[in-house]
Amino acid sequence: MFLVIRVRGTTGVIKNIADTLDMLRLNRISHAVLVEDTPSYNGMLQKAKDYITWGEIDADLLAEIIAKRGKFTGNNKVTDEYVAENSDYKNIDELAKAVIAGEVKLMDLDIKPVFRLHPPRKGYEDIRLSVKEGGSLGYRGENIKDLAERML
Repeated sequence: MFLVIRVRGTTGVIKNIADTLDMLRLNRISHAVLVEDTPSYNGMLQKAKDYITWGEIDADLLAEIIAKRGKFTGNNKVTDEYVAENSDYKNIDELAKAVIAGEVKLMDLDIKPVFRLHPPRKGYEDIRLSVKEGGSLGYRGENIKDLAERML
């Protein structure tokens, strides 16, 4: 499971890349979504790599993101009580482990698929360069955790 974060804005985006970003539900800067590690999603990530960054997410970080930035229908915060009432899981931590394992999807519990994050504290690196070149774009692997924690 990947966490995908949009880094760059909409100005000058080629139409097919803009369509890919729309399909990923990344409409604004600092929005984040979860995607599965499938060939179709990997192709979409490669196509939009000049506007996004992504990497593998673990259950602890996902639980923190859901607790701080998760919203359900009506724009209300996701709490342990909401998860216990509307699912088979007792709290957000158990839900996060189930989502990572692929047992359940956030949409099944009416949790919005897009997380609206803050811009990162101390800023991005260079938003026009890939991670390999010292920038912010492209595949990060496990280092997505550092960026996501700065954005919570």
